[in-house]
Amino acid sequence: MCMTDPVADMLTRIRNAGMAKHQKVDIPSSNLKVSLATVLRAEGFIKNFKVIADNKQGILRVYLKFIDEKEPVINEIKRISKPGGRVYVNSDKIKQVKNGLGVAILSTSKGLVTDKTAREMGIGGEVLCTVW
Repeated sequence: MCMTDPVADMLTRIRNAGMAKHQKVDIPSSNLKVSLATVLRAEGFIKNFKVIADNKQGILRVYLKFIDEKEPVINEIKRISKPGGRVYVNSDKIKQVKNGLGVAILSTSKGLVTDKTAREMGIGGEVLCTVW
């Protein structure tokens, strides 16, 4: 199966699993997806994740986080930069997500970072997604 946007697929799987109240979701693994999961865990949007080796590319198992075991912590997870329309920003043009309640995840020369970290470091990059 040919997938044109693996990051959007990951975000959709996480969104759907949260709405269905699943405790975990399995996603085909890649270095970018592992980095994205690392940022989501650091920001408190997911409990944890682990990479499971298989004979192919590996599986990224993401453990979702819920409020009172009912409502997912992630209210909205949205892809911003898409294969058909990339979105790049300078450090001074990075906007806050939901007045600072959410985060934007950027792909920079220093790896994947949040909008706040990118502003502090004074670097811009490609806005992959927003989460709140």
